[in-house]
Amino acid sequence: MPPAEPDAHAITVHLDRLLAERDMTLTELAERVGVTVVNLSILKNGRAKAIRFTTLTKICDVLGCQPGDLLSYQPAEAR
Repeated sequence: MPPAEPDAHAITVHLDRLLAERDMTLTELAERVGVTVVNLSILKNGRAKAIRFTTLTKICDVLGCQPGDLLSYQPAEAR
């Protein structure tokens, strides 16, 4: 088995699905949460290395969801 990439992670972000279910755009979410569209895009595309709990809280407030609805963990053997 090859070594894992140093920046690889096993967290999947489900922002696309949540936005579609709520008929909301990324731009609208960014405005309501108070972050840039670029930062949300990085999160949405799975390229984020971290997320502040305050940002996660605001996203969950706006989307009416739990953190587990937004993020999931996929073990290495399942990838």
